[in-house]
Amino acid sequence: MSKYLKLLASVVLCEGAGIFGSLLTFSSITSWYINLNKPFFNPPNSIFGPVWTILYLLMGISLYLVWVSPKSKFKKIGIKLFLAQLGLNVLWSLVFFGGKSPIGGLVVILPLAFLIYKTIKSFGNISKTSAILLYPYLAWVSFATILNLSIVILNP
Repeated sequence: MSKYLKLLASVVLCEGAGIFGSLLTFSSITSWYINLNKPFFNPPNSIFGPVWTILYLLMGISLYLVWVSPKSKFKKIGIKLFLAQLGLNVLWSLVFFGGKSPIGGLVVILPLAFLIYKTIKSFGNISKTSAILLYPYLAWVSFATILNLSIVILNP
């Protein structure tokens, strides 16, 4: 497979995960989520789509850089960690929005943040650039964790 196809496949995988996760999100935002009590720092709903689109793009490029790197003892585990965190990313949307469960979302987002951190550490052994590309994702998920916890607290 050419490098261009690998890049395309990596980005499509990540953006596709985002699209899949957003399918349940859209209907819940206008029906259920809008009625929740949210903290003062909750961003407007219009921010989430563009931010996630950019983050999934960065994630795809990061995965690509590791995929095309020379073989190493870190490569296989790094890709497995990446896929695991991507799965939890989708699961969070399904639980939080699809299941209308902020507490369930919190249960999912905590290991998600940890796996993103572990992925960054693993990718850093292969490609510093691939690790750096994941820092905005970790920052956003850390913010989302605080937001998720706040929603749990504000909606007993």
